[in-house]
Amino acid sequence: MTTLFDRFYQGKTIFVTGHTGFQGSWLSLWLTLLGAKVIGYSLPPPTNPSLFDSLKIKKNIVNNIQDINNKDKLFSILSKYNPDMVIHLAAQSLVRKSYELPLETFTTNVIGTANLLDSIRDIPSVKSCIVMTSDKAYENKEWDYAYRENDPMGGYDPYSASKGAAELIVSSYRRSFYNKKNSPGIASVRAGNVIGGGDWSQDRLIPDCIRSLQSNKKITLRNPKSIRPWQYVLESLSGLLLIGSKLSKNSQRFGRAWNIGPMTTNDISVKSIVEKIIKKWGSGTINIKRNNLHEAKYLRLDSSNIANILKWKPTYNIEESITETVKWYVANDSNNKLIHDYTVSQIEDYVSAAKKSENTWVHK
Repeated sequence: MTTLFDRFYQGKTIFVTGHTGFQGSWLSLWLTLLGAKVIGYSLPPPTNPSLFDSLKIKKNIVNNIQDINNKDKLFSILSKYNPDMVIHLAAQSLVRKSYELPLETFTTNVIGTANLLDSIRDIPSVKSCIVMTSDKAYENKEWDYAYRENDPMGGYDPYSASKGAAELIVSSYRRSFYNKKNSPGIASVRAGNVIGGGDWSQDRLIPDCIRSLQSNKKITLRNPKSIRPWQYVLESLSGLLLIGSKLSKNSQRFGRAWNIGPMTTNDISVKSIVEKIIKKWGSGTINIKRNNLHEAKYLRLDSSNIANILKWKPTYNIEESITETVKWYVANDSNNKLIHDYTVSQIEDYVSAAKKSENTWVHK
């Protein structure tokens, strides 16, 4: 495992914000398998149960439970550990919650990002930083057009707008303070709708489905016809890790915004993905309950840049992504005590599949 990404992560100290969340837990686990020392900085796990606790992540990392909005504490911990690289995932990540807590959403997602980028200006050890935002950062016209990295930022709801604003913060800091040849590389990643085992968030499609299936209740859909770029969690993270392995070597070339989206065949409706989950689970029914809050109905990403420049490509199609997701929850229900080893095996299976599809980050 340590040979992946040209052995870049072996022996590196990686500072991960949001390490207690869904994607943060997967990333922290994978980084430890790659031989990195992970310094986590996050609020406590946002759900109970949580993937972070199920995998016992804190046994193998430095676990700092802190707020990204506390700049003094953030700078203090960065200074203490002097990381080689920073990966910023900390966020208020739910659309519906952003309607309930708009100010908290903007504070965490925008000011929190600025706090981090401002702090690492004075941490000489940091050679690169990746900020994960969202596909929802774009000004979505809901047309049949895949958004490219140079399309305008925007956002109707507070969550989407906060991610668009975070992208502007990243761009401003990169051009104002990280614009020299030997400056740290600053990149942003806009991933699709990420799915995978261990997500227990409220008001998110896959966890809501699993909870309904586990309790033999109907699965309630708010926007059954909405189309999203669904992708397996390790797809976005493999792209992120590939970018990270290049960023410190050439900050000017790779310090930019990157889309990491799935195969175009993964762009299917909410109802279609739920029907596939039900089929793989073996039972379940759907209930349609319309939503009064605005949510985007159509969204696609153009990932040509990461494909052409870094030769990255998706490994799993939609069927494989759903299969791996459902299998994780079934395994967790069967024996939660073994879920760490099962999650590691899913990473190993994904790496094997990526090797068969000749993905460059496996072979170099």
